[in-house]
Amino acid sequence: MRIGEIAALAGVTSRAVRHYHHLGLLPEPERRSNGYREYGLRHAVELARIKRLTELGLGLAEVRDVLADDAGRELAEVLEELDGDLARQEAAIRERRERLRELLRQARSGELPPEGPVSPELAELFAAFSGFTPSDSPMAAKDREHLVLFDSLHDPAGGAGPFEALRPLADDPGFVRRVEGLYRRLDDLADAPADDPRVADLGAALAAVMPDGMLRHFADGDAEQSMRGSLGEAFLADFTPAQAAAVQRMIAILTERAQGTG
Repeated sequence: MRIGEIAALAGVTSRAVRHYHHLGLLPEPERRSNGYREYGLRHAVELARIKRLTELGLGLAEVRDVLADDAGRELAEVLEELDGDLARQEAAIRERRERLRELLRQARSGELPPEGPVSPELAELFAAFSGFTPSDSPMAAKDREHLVLFDSLHDPAGGAGPFEALRPLADDPGFVRRVEGLYRRLDDLADAPADDPRVADLGAALAAVMPDGMLRHFADGDAEQSMRGSLGEAFLADFTPAQAAAVQRMIAILTERAQGTG
């Protein structure tokens, strides 16, 4: 048989057969006098086995282990490993589908924030503040964008996210009014220089509304240090000079406060 014939017989492409030769999975057959490969029944059997193993989900390196006489790995061992991988994939898919079902529910009920999908923690925070956040404040809109960014950067495996400490504050009308006022004060700095005399007081006011539960994010000084990195620079560049100065002042105060209580 020619390469196209054995490939069609096994249900693979001629390119796949050549690739198996290149990887050493399928022995090279003898060639005719005209240089064409001449395949026999033994090659068809081996090619069919390679196809069955790859259909099970084995990678080509694992197939090589199974086929090699001195691989030191029994087929059962490889299949058990594959079964474990598939079980983990199934669990991950179930988790994603549960998350998708919740997002669909939120979308159909009008609860999904326009920035979504976001984590359940941030979605709950947005819902709690939905009636209080001023819709005409550029800084309020920018703050939501930043929260979505931080939400995407947070690794759930690292513990609770930064929004857990903020959620209870939504039930405090006094806190809500203070935040509204701070958004307005930040908006008022849109055209001000970095050395505007209002910056220091505003930075202190921003730090004052932060709950103690947020301090752990500042205790090691990483927040202040990150402002000097590329992400921090991009974050500050999203503000006007005076607004950025107020945010930097807030971070400095929170870092001092966290380290003083550590």
